[in-house]
Amino acid sequence: MTPETLPDSPRPSTRAALLLEYDGTPYTGWQSQGPQPGGGIAIQDVLEAAAAKLAHGNRVVSAAAGRTDAGVHAEGQVALIALPGVWRADKIRDALNFHLGAHRIVVLRAAIAPDGWNPRFSAIGRAYRFRILNRRARPALALHRAWHVDKPLDADAMHAAAQTLVGRHDFTSFRATACQARSPLRTLDRLDVTRHGEIIELAVEARSFLHHQVRNMAGTLKLVGEGRWPVARVAEALAARDRAAAGPTAPPEGLSLVAVRYPADIFAD
Repeated sequence: MTPETLPDSPRPSTRAALLLEYDGTPYTGWQSQGPQPGGGIAIQDVLEAAAAKLAHGNRVVSAAAGRTDAGVHAEGQVALIALPGVWRADKIRDALNFHLGAHRIVVLRAAIAPDGWNPRFSAIGRAYRFRILNRRARPALALHRAWHVDKPLDADAMHAAAQTLVGRHDFTSFRATACQARSPLRTLDRLDVTRHGEIIELAVEARSFLHHQVRNMAGTLKLVGEGRWPVARVAEALAARDRAAAGPTAPPEGLSLVAVRYPADIFAD
């Protein structure tokens, strides 16, 4: 059961949309997985535990716009919870942040969600950024926030190859083998590769993505940047519709969910 499918209740309740920022490094990803070896915990578990403090200790379920993997960060994740009683949005934000304590998860904004609104299914677009630290020296400040590649990369070649992926395609070559999506067809609206000093950024936008799609595209484009693949080989990998034809999966620490777009900005003042 999720907040959007909660049964009708005679008691007043508040459906709250949340704009979240988090460092995914210490977590097992967004989605709750139950008890994990070594005591790993999901971001969803942490948020719901904080929300339960506002619900007299009762369980509060949440839903999110995207199920980020372990180690993946977010600057603009969007979630939904339902709290008993009548709440102001700013009070929900502040109370949740208090109970989140030292966790690397912050509620940036909260808004009262209209009936029928769903953070996942109401979304019309998602934007991700993948960062590569391209220098010989290992990272210190960028540790866990970028993929360190010590060999020189040609960002212009990477960008040229990336443009062959823009548009509507069968992305079988760039989906995880365990991906559960019904169809490999996706429309990639943007995949720009730019260099900013030692940082190479991939800006990626689409309505939705396949599991590991962004990380698999990043791992493939790195091969182009190193000169190991010609630009044209990325289009060939796409056409093959075979995961083995594309490059490796890039590590999660370079990836951030930047924003989720809706027909109307639910967090607008």
